[in-house]
Amino acid sequence: MLLHPGYSTRRIASELKSAGVIRSTDAFILWHYLHRRRSLKAGEYLFERDVNAVEVHRRLVHGDVYVHTVVVPEGYNIFDIAQAIQDAGLGSSQDFLNVATTDTALISDLAPQAKTLEGYLFPNTYEFTRTQTMQEIAAAMVKQFRQVAREIGLSTDVEKSVTLASIIEKETAAPEERPQVASVYYNRMAAQIPLQADPSVIYAELLQGNYSGALHHADMEFKSAYNTYAHAGLPPGPIGNPGRTSLEAAMHPANTDYFYFVSNGNGHHRFAHSLEEHNRNVAAYRKAMISK
Repeated sequence: MLLHPGYSTRRIASELKSAGVIRSTDAFILWHYLHRRRSLKAGEYLFERDVNAVEVHRRLVHGDVYVHTVVVPEGYNIFDIAQAIQDAGLGSSQDFLNVATTDTALISDLAPQAKTLEGYLFPNTYEFTRTQTMQEIAAAMVKQFRQVAREIGLSTDVEKSVTLASIIEKETAAPEERPQVASVYYNRMAAQIPLQADPSVIYAELLQGNYSGALHHADMEFKSAYNTYAHAGLPPGPIGNPGRTSLEAAMHPANTDYFYFVSNGNGHHRFAHSLEEHNRNVAAYRKAMISK
């Protein structure tokens, strides 16, 4: 049951009785006043059927509230996080999206050009209560981002680093490859070659509600500033929320001459300097997929 902030002792007792947790409101109130009137904490509580009024009172005094666990894996975007929050029973996904797409004051000192909180909701396992607002939930995730940013020394070019890290996060699940993936993109930007990052196209379509679950050749011409096939350089902002190793890779890319990479079919990638070498790697990947 949920006890809101501002409830009087009598209102709390009445709610407990209505829910069948206690038998007598008067007895509960009397017990409360006989025990130094310690404040009863608001929050969500779960009570077993056989719990007695003394134990109920003790739990309310100590604020033994029920918490909802929200797991935010590395790479989740704001839509994924919003759904996870809804699935945890903390409120509607749309309510969280409303905050994530408007409350940029939370990161204005770090990313003054940011249009949303995308990229700054740090992946972690969180515990929230139903009395927390969506603003407080988002703020907790941003606070975690700030802590990690301090630990790894991310203080300059924050928006650029977070945006690139979000692409790196989506491109490979192998932490040891991330500095190499970062080097590919830095090399492409230096040569003014489009990044051609598929995850950015997916994100462009997600923003407009057009993603079908798979990319096709025609999608590479999708009209969006996030389409890194159509536009050189980084997209306007992050396409997801990167973890620590992806942020570190964006800050400290490997020193390579790579311009291309493709999956090897086993969770890793083959890197190449030339298009000819890359085409051979693509052929090897396709052959490996056919043989599986």
